[in-house]
Amino acid sequence: MEREQLRGNLIKLLTAVGLVLMCGFVVYGIAAGLFTSQQKMEVFLRPAGLWAPLLFTALQAIQVVIPILPGGIGCLGGVLMFGPVMGFLYNYVGICLGSVAAFLLSKRYGQPFVRSVAGERTYEKYAGWLEKGNRFDTFFALAIFFPVAPDDFLCYLAGLTRMSLKKFSAIIFLGKPASIALYSLGLHSIMALLAAQSV
Repeated sequence: MEREQLRGNLIKLLTAVGLVLMCGFVVYGIAAGLFTSQQKMEVFLRPAGLWAPLLFTALQAIQVVIPILPGGIGCLGGVLMFGPVMGFLYNYVGICLGSVAAFLLSKRYGQPFVRSVAGERTYEKYAGWLEKGNRFDTFFALAIFFPVAPDDFLCYLAGLTRMSLKKFSAIIFLGKPASIALYSLGLHSIMALLAAQSV
């Protein structure tokens, strides 16, 4: 029990640190004009070379497993740093890898682990779906396609059901592109508007 509480506190700490770092980057980015100029962003990322997309993809995967920041913020980062097309691609790969990892961790470590990651309130809110058999599969697929629920947590919840890895992966790989594309295209439009106003 103490271990689960410690894990929960660690996740809260990482969330707070992640928010502070993200706010710091946003303030710096606004001051440097990174978010209104793709050219300036490319110059900013150039020293990192190939590591920039690799690290971002890895961070997106980790972000699903350890929910430090809301998923939309990660998608925003991908679009701002790499543009709508490559940002979508890196977001998609990272989120899919992280989703599969969360599912497998849940299968391996069970309910106590999921409770410690999600928190009691979130777990209890959706735990009733565990008793609904195949109806959970339908609910899960819709939640992934239409991001109206905490889909990162639902990946953990799916691991507590009898859903197979094959079925889970199919839902993730087919359902995620729509929501990620929506974020990417929407955010790219906002960026274009901001850039036009700054001219």
